[in-house]
Amino acid sequence: MLSELARDRVNRVMRPLAVGLARIGVTPNMVTVAGTVGIVVVCCTLVPWGYAFWAVWALGVCTLTDLLDGAIARYTGTTSRWGAFLDSVSDRISDGAIFGSIAYLMATEHKYGAAAGAIVCVITGSVVSYTKAKAESLGFRCNLGFAGRAERLILIAIAALLWSAGVSMAFDIAVWLLAALAAFTIGQRCFTVWQQSREPLEQSST
Repeated sequence: MLSELARDRVNRVMRPLAVGLARIGVTPNMVTVAGTVGIVVVCCTLVPWGYAFWAVWALGVCTLTDLLDGAIARYTGTTSRWGAFLDSVSDRISDGAIFGSIAYLMATEHKYGAAAGAIVCVITGSVVSYTKAKAESLGFRCNLGFAGRAERLILIAIAALLWSAGVSMAFDIAVWLLAALAAFTIGQRCFTVWQQSREPLEQSST
């Protein structure tokens, strides 16, 4: 996934800012909560009012906190299971706010197909994340797919910019494309876990 391929490069870019914030007493959890609150505020104001262009930039800044909190935790040596849990929960809240606000905006524009697609994205996006978390909690490898969180947010940002530029079908295409990619990713992850679950049985029978 894009998020995995770009992780090292992004961490290098974020490190100076992370070091500066850590030195003035900012903790990873503070950054996580601040970013989530910022995303929810933007999604409750700029997006429903139709300011998609400005919302993209505001959400982009807020989304950087998803990378910054981890960078601070690594620098200060304060990585913890609670921090990982809080980060995961915050991601689900943020995704729900983003796609929920898009659904509301599209409904007010009488684009009910796009609104329905945004709701489907909330569901499938949560299942994509859940399949990975559940599989890894059971000891399986499940780090694959084309519809990771980074990919979803990038595609929605592009759609928002195109919609702001007058491409009326931008969200219609983006949300249903995301839903299809998420469904494929869910199937791919389930199949991968199923294959791994069979390995001990096959080995014991030989």
